[in-house]
Amino acid sequence: MNGYVAEVTGAPCPTLVLEVDGIADAEHVLRPLLTEVRRRLVRQGHADVLKIALVSASQHPLFDLDYRFVQCLPEALDAFDFRGSCGHSILATVLVAGELRLVPRLAPGDRVRLRVLNNGDHIVCEVDGSRRLSGDFTLHFVQPQGTRLSRLLMTGRPVDVVSTPAGTYEVSLASLGNPYVFVDARDLGIGSQAALFGAGAAVFDEMQQIRRAAATLLGMPADSVFPKVAAVASYQGDRLSVRSISVPTWHPTLALTGTICLAAAASRPGTVPARFLDGRAGGTTRVEIDTAGGSTAALVKVEREPADALLQWVSVSRKQARLLSGPLDLDTVRPYAARAGAEPLPLTA
Repeated sequence: MNGYVAEVTGAPCPTLVLEVDGIADAEHVLRPLLTEVRRRLVRQGHADVLKIALVSASQHPLFDLDYRFVQCLPEALDAFDFRGSCGHSILATVLVAGELRLVPRLAPGDRVRLRVLNNGDHIVCEVDGSRRLSGDFTLHFVQPQGTRLSRLLMTGRPVDVVSTPAGTYEVSLASLGNPYVFVDARDLGIGSQAALFGAGAAVFDEMQQIRRAAATLLGMPADSVFPKVAAVASYQGDRLSVRSISVPTWHPTLALTGTICLAAAASRPGTVPARFLDGRAGGTTRVEIDTAGGSTAALVKVEREPADALLQWVSVSRKQARLLSGPLDLDTVRPYAARAGAEPLPLTA
């Protein structure tokens, strides 16, 4: 099993990319394998790696790569979340795929097509620049038949109300790339960009409570890392300011999946993000986003219809990935079928 560690600008931690011969669906198969992988990572000085990407040549004729994302949880070596995806890890995977010869050596203008097995997403990664150990990319989240913006709303409503011990909040629950809870930063008592980007433990805990309440509303496990949560506001004209939570602390910027989900939600009138932007007339629009770690932007292609609107794609550019380490010595780690009904032993890092 070949493994490389890569990082993407703005990501909260590096990603371990593992080449596998076909990607197992069953968590009881993946868990013991990945627990041993994490043990080896720690031994090799990579305890900071909390994201794992599994990649293989695609079994589908329309794609180059099959990809599955696994979020490592910091409390134990055998603690994982197998839901959701990660845009930063997708970029790391594309960079490593060139090293693994799963795709030809990357060159400007190349396009690599990925099938995300976690959630069925279709991703086109365009190579903007290529160097020996790094590259610049644009990531396109493509909706092949177009997706109605109303279908991105997990409850079918642009705004829902959740309650926590700290109060009651209007939130928008949207899913594209990953499920997200968007809350108005003003409802958290935040009145400036400096206050949003400098918010501390009290706001962090309040947002976690909102996230757990939203998970309960959606029928999702409250202890999962999904849905993600982000506070949204606008302090500089037609721009969004965002602060989000990652694992296990504040995200230094905003996840790529959060960027595309936010941009799509902002294109749906009535949502929390749309409160801060002028009405979208359709076509291709640019959503500018400021975070504590810098600025980014997403292009959104929407076709307006009388009853609804069709989302065609969302793209994020100017993302850089680079190799940190590899190939790692993981050759003795092999997948195996766990005994039926066996529970993984609790472990601590």
